Amino acid sequence: MKIAEHVDSTDGFLSKLSLYKALALVAFAQQGKQPSPKLLENCIQELPKPQLGEPRDLTSLRMQPVQEDVLTVSQTLDKLLDQDTVRVDLIPEKKGLFLKHVEYQVTSQRYKISVYRRYSDFDVFHEVLLQRFAYRMVPALPPKRMLKGVLTSISEREFIEGRRRALGRFINLVARHPFFSEDELVKIFLTFSGSDVQTRLRDAYKKTGDEFMTNRIATQAKEYLPADIQAQFSTSRELIRNIHNSFQKLRDRAEKMVERSIDNATDLLMFGRELSVLGSDASSLPYLASSKNTWGTLRQSLKSLSVEFAVLSDKATEQGRREEDDVVERLNIFLDLLQSYKDLCERHEKGVLHEHQRALHKYGVMKRQMMSATVQPKEQASVEQLESRIIQQENAIQTMELRNYFSLFCLHQETQLIFIYLPITSHILGAFVNSQVQGHKEMGEVWNELQPKLGCLFGVNNGLNPPI
Repeated sequence: MKIAEHVDSTDGFLSKLSLYKALALVAFAQQGKQPSPKLLENCIQELPKPQLGEPRDLTSLRMQPVQEDVLTVSQTLDKLLDQDTVRVDLIPEKKGLFLKHVEYQVTSQRYKISVYRRYSDFDVFHEVLLQRFAYRMVPALPPKRMLKGVLTSISEREFIEGRRRALGRFINLVARHPFFSEDELVKIFLTFSGSDVQTRLRDAYKKTGDEFMTNRIATQAKEYLPADIQAQFSTSRELIRNIHNSFQKLRDRAEKMVERSIDNATDLLMFGRELSVLGSDASSLPYLASSKNTWGTLRQSLKSLSVEFAVLSDKATEQGRREEDDVVERLNIFLDLLQSYKDLCERHEKGVLHEHQRALHKYGVMKRQMMSATVQPKEQASVEQLESRIIQQENAIQTMELRNYFSLFCLHQETQLIFIYLPITSHILGAFVNSQVQGHKEMGEVWNELQPKLGCLFGVNNGLNPPI
């Protein structure tokens, strides 16, 4: 700092003379002398030279760039959920040959726009998304039509509603995926309002190609992978398989609860109607019936109870709807993600790895043919052709190896994404508890309002009569 005080600088820059003076003062400081302009005045001949060491020693003093952690997915569940919320709603139906032709209004909260899509548009979008991101979790689409035998178990309307829900889960998982959300394909699907979105999607994919061709670290993926990547993958895959099984069981139980709520709503409604029928029966009791007068009073009260039981039925229906929307749907969206992870693992093993092994086998066959050609005289043209094929195969194997490492790289990131989604468990439990609290509170209020109205039926004990 003392040297800088003794050197003239204008606007933060040193002149050539000032630089020489500064270097000379450094040299004096290295000799153990106190840097001072007077030392420079006493120099009769040339200024002293400082010891700077070898140039290669200065490389350690360079500012090193921060190593980018490209393998880690720095996201939280809340950030992913805030990425976008997409609504998929049915719009008026048109008649088709097999089923009613259904269209959907797709509304993105992020882009603040609504577009109209058919199932075939979703199908093409899914197709190009899978081609573009073959090494990522691309959720599956629901079936287009009801399978044989399904008509006997659910109605056409229930099937269409189930498919709408599944399409909604699909597009929300895609729109919130950290590597899909900014892609041109997703933006086109959510915002393009032209007449042929399918052609637009296919053209966009042709221009960009798959992720391996556009990702800047695709060919260096091996350098970022941990040495024990295969062991980590096996451990994570087994853990996620167990999580998948547990969530399937939770979803099955939650669906049964929904069914019970709906059945309870039906039973309450029918119970009230039967009471109304009983109260509306104008038939006279026999003269000898001891409860003739009492029954007449009771019958008038029973007739009006169907209104309260209809309200109870509505509350039970609302309870079932809440359980379906808030609990089952959240379970299903995580299950869709877990299933897409399972599909991805199978694509990795049966796709990239299998193709790599086949290429190596083909390469081995070519090498043996080449060795045979060197032992047994053959035409020069055929030998050169075989050499050319071997070089092409070597290049293909190199590309496949790079793709294999990139596939592992992506698989490692997608595994992290599954664990990022795990806190959705607390969302599910919170929704389940809130649904039960609200449902029991609303039902309890109706029962409490109903109880005083039964005073004429129960008498002074208000229904708390001894067991019959």
